[in-house]
Amino acid sequence: MKNTKQWMLALIIAIAMPFGMTAQDKMMKKENTVMVGGAPMYPSKNIVENAVNSKDHTTLVAAVKAADLVNTLMSEGPFTVFAPTNAAFEKLPKGTVETLLKPENKKKLQTVLTYHVIAGNYSGADIMAAIKKGNGKATFTTVSGGTLSAKMDRGNLVLMDEKGGKSMVTIADVNQSNGVIHVVDTVVLPK
Repeated sequence: MKNTKQWMLALIIAIAMPFGMTAQDKMMKKENTVMVGGAPMYPSKNIVENAVNSKDHTTLVAAVKAADLVNTLMSEGPFTVFAPTNAAFEKLPKGTVETLLKPENKKKLQTVLTYHVIAGNYSGADIMAAIKKGNGKATFTTVSGGTLSAKMDRGNLVLMDEKGGKSMVTIADVNQSNGVIHVVDTVVLPK
C-alpha cells in the first residue's frame, strides 16, 4: 500500500512538472545554458543580450554602453570576451571606474574594454591547446591591438596583461550566438 502511494505521487509529479514549467525553464532546458550572475546565458542570444541579465556584470555593461561598444558586441563577431565581474572592477584603485566612465575618457575606456576581447571564438579547450602548443604559454592579440598571455596555474586558466597583472577565469565557455564569454576575476590592463 505504501509503495503504491509513493508510486502514484511520483507519477502525479512527473505528469504535472511539464505543465508548471515557465517559458524560461523550457528554453533553458532546450539550450545548453550556463548561469552567470544569477541569470541563464542563452547560446541563441548575443553577448550584450546575455550580459545585461547578469547581476555580476552591471559595471561591465555600464562601461560597454559608455564606450559606445554595444552595437559592436551585438554584431556577428565572433568574439571571445574575458568579462570582468563587478568585484573585478572594485579591485581597481578607488575612482578608476568613475573616471573611465566620463565622456572625455571614452577613448581610454574603449581601449581597456577591447583589451578584454579577442577576434574569433576561442573555447577554454582552444586556449588550453594553444598553451600546450606554446610550451606552457599562449599569446593572443586583442581587439585593442595589445597582447594577452594565457597559462595554466594550479589547474586554473590565468591571463597575464602587458603590465604583469593576472586574472583568473572563473567561469569558462559561456557560449553566445556571436562568440564566447569567459568570466574573469580581475580587470586586465594594456600598457
